[in-house]
Amino acid sequence: MSPVALFLQADIVVKVVMIGLLLASIWTWAIIIAQWVKMRRIARENERFERDFWKSDDIDRFYETRGKDDFPSAKVLSAGIAEWRRSTAGKHVDREGTRSRLAVALNAAVSAEVDRASDRLNILATVGSVAPFVGLFGTVWGIMRSFTDIAAEQSTNLAVVAPGIAEALFATAIGLFAAIPAVIAYNRMTHGINKMEARLARFADGFHGTLSRELELEG
Repeated sequence: MSPVALFLQADIVVKVVMIGLLLASIWTWAIIIAQWVKMRRIARENERFERDFWKSDDIDRFYETRGKDDFPSAKVLSAGIAEWRRSTAGKHVDREGTRSRLAVALNAAVSAEVDRASDRLNILATVGSVAPFVGLFGTVWGIMRSFTDIAAEQSTNLAVVAPGIAEALFATAIGLFAAIPAVIAYNRMTHGINKMEARLARFADGFHGTLSRELELEG
């Protein structure tokens, strides 16, 4: 009744189901670990970047030294600066149009960074929702095999029925083993993504306000 014995004794269909679920579980844990490391790094770098930005007295100089960094807050800053330079390059500056275009550029940058940070979370959602049903399919198939063995042996003895039922239930257990961590990780990481989006939106709003005041001063 060990897991290895249950796998070796299982029908070929149940074996395929078990192997598929085990591979899905390994893939899920790889995504969980990678995403957890990435989100911690992003949160740490965003906090440091924004703290340094608000302490800076010269936006252009700060952008030249830190604006090329490859994390969300820097990308939002870069999008805002790029739009600002395009909109104020001419002799006559449309202030309201510039504010509107800045808002669009900053919001687009925030959305793009959120999409990039949430990459592969859909895999966790898929595994979390599908794995139990795949395991249930293996269970149903194993129970059908048990009934076939009962008919062949013409006996309802527990020794005849138990192995097939145990193999079937083991498939369900593997399905839950793959699904439960995926669902928990998906919910936690979605919460982290939402927090990051809110933080980026606050930074974008603050930056937009700073550039709007700069427009008034130039006017």
